[in-house]
Amino acid sequence: MQMQHHDIPGTTIFDGEQAQKGYALNRMCYSFNSAENRAAFLKDEDAYCAKYGLNAQQREAIRERDVLKLIAAGGNVYYLAKFAGILGLSVQDIGAQQTGMTVSAFKEKLLAAGR
Repeated sequence: MQMQHHDIPGTTIFDGEQAQKGYALNRMCYSFNSAENRAAFLKDEDAYCAKYGLNAQQREAIRERDVLKLIAAGGNVYYLAKFAGILGLSVQDIGAQQTGMTVSAFKEKLLAAGR
């Protein structure tokens, strides 16, 4: 039985197709569990991306530090969190990117929702 996805505007559904598309990217991000691998990435990002076989779309998104483009390129948010950690990005930074808001506006929205 095949699952049917409902279109959610502005949302990339992580399904089997996205998993296959993002396999190399997610594998690379998983490698960041190792401090040695994080250092190797920071030393030569392009060589590290090439080592994992990232495609042009994924490499561009890495260079631009664009989490939404990484998700569109097959990135899984749980693996991408490893990449975001290397860059010092918080969950609020990623949420702001996803909503098109500034980080301070996104934090205010979160605080207002919790009241």
